[in-house]
Amino acid sequence: MNIKIALAGNPNAGKTTLFNALTGSNQFVGNWPGVTVEKKEGRLKGRQDASVMDLPGVYSLSPYSLEEVITRNYVLDEKPDVIVNIIDGTNLERNLFLTTQLLELGIPVVAAVNMIDEVDRAGDAINLTELETALGCPVTAISALKGTGIPQMIEKTIAAAEQRILPKRQVSFSKAIEDGIASISAKLGSVEADKKRFYAIKALERDEKIGLKQSVPEAEQIAKSIEEAKDDDIESLISEERYAFITSIISGCYRRKRRGSETSSDRIDRVVTNRVLALPIFGAVIFLVYFISVTTVGTWVTDWTNDGLFGEGFHLFGVGAEAFEAASEAGEVDPAEFGIWVPGIPVAVGGLLESAGTADWLSGLILDGIIGGVGAVIGFVPQMLVLFLLLAILESCGYMARIAFILDRVFRRFGLSGKSFIPMLVGTGCGVPGVMASRTIENAADRRLTVMTTTFMPCGAKLPVIAMISGAVFGGVWWVAPSTYFIGIGSVIMSGIILKKTKPFAGEVSPFVMELPAYRVPGAVNVLRAMWERGWSFIKKAGSIILLSAVVIWFLSSFGVTEEGFGLVEDMNDGLLAGIGNAIAFIFAPLGFGTWDATVATITGLIAKENVVGTMGVLYGFAEVSEEGEEIWGAFASQFTALSAYCFLLFNLYCPPCFAAIGAIRREMNNAKWTLFAVAYQLAWGYALALIVYQLGNFFGGGGFGAGTIAGILALGLLVWLLVRRPSAEPALKGAALGTAA
Repeated sequence: MNIKIALAGNPNAGKTTLFNALTGSNQFVGNWPGVTVEKKEGRLKGRQDASVMDLPGVYSLSPYSLEEVITRNYVLDEKPDVIVNIIDGTNLERNLFLTTQLLELGIPVVAAVNMIDEVDRAGDAINLTELETALGCPVTAISALKGTGIPQMIEKTIAAAEQRILPKRQVSFSKAIEDGIASISAKLGSVEADKKRFYAIKALERDEKIGLKQSVPEAEQIAKSIEEAKDDDIESLISEERYAFITSIISGCYRRKRRGSETSSDRIDRVVTNRVLALPIFGAVIFLVYFISVTTVGTWVTDWTNDGLFGEGFHLFGVGAEAFEAASEAGEVDPAEFGIWVPGIPVAVGGLLESAGTADWLSGLILDGIIGGVGAVIGFVPQMLVLFLLLAILESCGYMARIAFILDRVFRRFGLSGKSFIPMLVGTGCGVPGVMASRTIENAADRRLTVMTTTFMPCGAKLPVIAMISGAVFGGVWWVAPSTYFIGIGSVIMSGIILKKTKPFAGEVSPFVMELPAYRVPGAVNVLRAMWERGWSFIKKAGSIILLSAVVIWFLSSFGVTEEGFGLVEDMNDGLLAGIGNAIAFIFAPLGFGTWDATVATITGLIAKENVVGTMGVLYGFAEVSEEGEEIWGAFASQFTALSAYCFLLFNLYCPPCFAAIGAIRREMNNAKWTLFAVAYQLAWGYALALIVYQLGNFFGGGGFGAGTIAGILALGLLVWLLVRRPSAEPALKGAALGTAA
């Protein structure tokens, strides 16, 4: 017998943390609602006969959003043997609303009161015995983060499943409602006896997705008669009576040390969500994140990786690189005199290949193709790990939820919901889960708009491109990396304004209701796990897609048709790749980078954005340092001016994303035409943005006035017209955010 255990609970109640503890999985845990957008399954550690399903967080079993549909369909259709209801012990009243619905499903339920350590720290107390009696199901206290109480919870869960211990108590409604439930239940002949009460209540609430409208047509008349008698709608009446039941439970089992006192989260929120200070603080936080990861700490490690590990080499012990360079200027020195000298990978591999008498073409493939292409990308891993670490800290501490709330005020003015920013937050790690996170948006038009614009936010794969341009062309200046983040937000806002004025996207914005979780000190294990998972995903891509791409780029750039026929070329400008690039380079000439190499790098970036760097690594000999001692990226930088390099960056960041993200867009759109429209819009946006910046920047910087300048002015004029033209829909609804859970 395989025991199926379903984990159900409110968003941010700790389901995924518990899932990791039960299965040994490494799912990321964020301190903000909406982290889990689809169900995940794993085996219970130590029990091969038990599986655990982590369901999306829901506030109720009334399916108003996609995650609620996923959760309800699973518990109804898949028939788990037991449901573990994870309850946030710091907010019993809100969490128990879902519990009252789970008790009606005719499935064994175990209530796991999570975050009991925070309850104890606050000086509060929950009488578990009284709570168990009131709910009529097994109750246990746990701390999923610290692992306390989990063995006892597993024991009760297995027992409830094997012995099929059904809940002994359910909400007792007023006589009129109970009579209505009984009347409807009597007509549900095809429904299992244990589930009739749940289905009857849903039919009474006019839940069309439950599929009972045709089989119980009397339900509508029963609901209307109750509404007329009570002078309120039936769903509100049932909810009120559920909360009355919950209040009676809490009064008997929950003791608060401080009632109505301000928490530390409240005090912090008075500052970080302040209407005046919120946006400047957000800007400062993002600037600091990119400054640390791209300009300072991340760059220090990346420079060592590029110059040492993938360069000439480094001193393992001794006085270090600076002293060695100073001594080298005075004359030739032996690196070994300054400690243990470790040659870089290109030097070491090159020496082995030379001593083995390897053919020139094979040496070129290994050094210039594989090491040059993959090494160019891997060299930026340290910066990415620092960025992922900082983002994981922001997510775990609870600040990311505040960012969505803060930007809702901005987004709503331009036809977008704060819900649209949640997928964008996820997308800063990778665009694929970011696109998938749009499922939490109920409105179809808003969901499509979010899917189309989520990848405007710089993801981890785009960081090497940002770092390459920032370091090679701008000398690591502080403003380049943060500017890409804020331009991404600006692109989302302007796209919202433009698209919301068209018929396919017109209409009211999805209301934004979101719980702000309490601030928590980030757990080291969770933060490091998040950093490693995102970083490892990048490294795996470097060892597969980017490796294959680098080999293809090397072959096409190194072979061509010469006077002696097809074979190796001495100058890559004579290779097949140069011919392909030159044939289409004219497309990008108005953007300032109409060279074949920049064109090829841009095209390969559609496969994976890291390929932009990998391609440049192959073409500019990343695996070698020139005889003149030029910096590795010196040759690359010589191909650009500061303006053209920045426009090269703009186009590559805001044009269509990688193939994997486009595939995710196709799955979420579930429509080929909408997918093509999304890709076409992203392509047009990236091109127009780079065109306007380059042409107008070049003109005002002293360049001449020509056809390109006219094109830039026309593109700017069209953009302004699209932004200010009369909308085809009324202003959107106002949103709200729930207060801090504490």
